[in-house]
Order: sequence, then C-alpha cells, then structure tokens
Amino acid sequence: MSARVLLRGTGVDREKIPVLRGVDAEVAPGEWLAVIGPNGAGKSTLLKAVAGLLPYHGEISVGDRRVRDLSHRELGRGIAYTAQSPVVPPQMPVREYVLLGRTPHLGYLARPSRRDRVIAEDVLRRLDLSALAGRDVDRLSGGERQRVVLARALAQQARVLLLDEPTTALDLGHQQQVLEIVDGLRRDDGLTVITTLHDLGVAAQYADRLLMLVGGRVVAAGTAAEVLTPESIAEHYQAHVSVEPGPDGRPRVHLIRPSTTRPAPPANANANESESESERRNKAAGDESKAEDDEEVADDRPAPPA
Repeated sequence: MSARVLLRGTGVDREKIPVLRGVDAEVAPGEWLAVIGPNGAGKSTLLKAVAGLLPYHGEISVGDRRVRDLSHRELGRGIAYTAQSPVVPPQMPVREYVLLGRTPHLGYLARPSRRDRVIAEDVLRRLDLSALAGRDVDRLSGGERQRVVLARALAQQARVLLLDEPTTALDLGHQQQVLEIVDGLRRDDGLTVITTLHDLGVAAQYADRLLMLVGGRVVAAGTAAEVLTPESIAEHYQAHVSVEPGPDGRPRVHLIRPSTTRPAPPANANANESESESERRNKAAGDESKAEDDEEVADDRPAPPA
C-alpha cells in the first residue's frame, strides 16, 4: 500500500453536530504533516477519521484505496494510530503489549513468530524501553506508558503513522528522542507521518508542512514559515508572540508577556517617602511634647479656693 494520504471535502459529525468541515489535504509518501490549532479545533477528530475510527463524509484515501473500503486487517497493516489518552490493558507486560502491534500481520489464531518478536525487541530498544519489558503497562508512569503505546504503533510497521499529541506526557529528553525516531523513520523508510501538536515550536522544527484548524475548518496550510506568523497566532490563539527564523531557516516561536499598565515608581520615591514619614514622626513627637508641657504647667498652678 502506498503511503500517500488524500483528503477531499472531509467532514465529521458527532451527535449530529458538525465538528469537522470541508478539509482538503494531501500528504506525500515520506512527508510529515502537523495538524495544529487551539483546543476544540477538531485535530483529534481528523486523525480518528483518517484511521478509520469515525464515520466521515467526503473522501479519505490511503494510496489508491478509500479508508472506508478497507478491512480491519488492511487498516492495521497500513495505518498505525496512537490516541492522546490511550487505554492500556491491566496486568499485561510491556513486551506482550508491544507484540500486539504485530497482530494485523498474523494469520487467524497464529502466534507471534520469531521475526515478530525480533521486531518488537528492536522497537523497545530504540525507545529506551528494554529495561521495562517485563513490567505491567498499567503500572508505568504517564511518560513511560506514552512511549510504550508508540512502540506498539511502530511494531505494526505500517506505512502511515498517526500520532495524537505524542509528546504530551514526556520529559524534554524523551520528547526529543521520540521525535527524532519518528523523523528517522520518515526519512529512511518513507513513512508518512501525521501528528497533532500543541507545541508550535516543535511543529515548526519537525514537520514539513502545517495544517491549522480552527472551529473544524482549515484556516491556514503550508510550510511553517507560511502558517506561523505573529498575526495568525494572535488571531487564532489569542497569544502575543514573536516569530524569528532559526539557524536552519525554520521559524522559532517565542511567547511575549503582555506589558503591564502599572507605572514604575520614580527613582527618588523611597527617599521622598522616607522624608514624609520622618516629618510625620517629628510632628507627632512635637505634639506629644507640647501636651506634656501643658500638663506640667497645669500641675504648677494653685488650686482654686474652696
């Protein structure tokens, strides 16, 4: 199956409410498309539709086959999908969970072969998970579990990889590790990658092209330099940013804190405040001394006659 992905007029309704409308996109074999947009834009819905997990209208095709015409086994062999918040089975070792990625390649009631196990072990090694292979998936941390779910997807050896926020629960080092592995597969094996990403900086550094969704519709598409402009980000994210080209020519997005309206105190404010305070203390001391003098004078006067 070719890895080219094509969407034409694609839409999705959830409970009779349109959440995706008129999406057109084309992802060439070996290309990385990052789907970006604010919360609730329809990013995850788009990935699920491409994965064949949601009914849709319009067209979605992988290679020369429409997604709605593919069997479950064909979908599993051609498209690997990881959810943003995956549900993992209880009391299943990591190694066995990753082996589930080989299921679409097995015959009916067949058991994983030696080749399947070699593929799974290689993926575990590449994602720095070999030490966790014997532990239960449901007892891992969020970041470890995220990498295990990705390992299962990579074990499928599908030509299209759909990743919904793949770096959400990962620390900085493992974020880079996962992104570099995915990018290497894209370059070396011609893997087609479609990800949703909240981090615009990461999307700009790794993706070949960006697709920005807002309210279920495409509002911008193209290279990172074309899509990520300060004006576009301000309009659709309500964020104040600067966008500058990096050493590789890809844009770098930096948040800028809004300026405060409270004026800074003048340089001699503390001195003036000290002087005023000193004057108030001196005046109070003077008033108290005068009151004491008045009392003494009153005490020296003779008492009135009886």
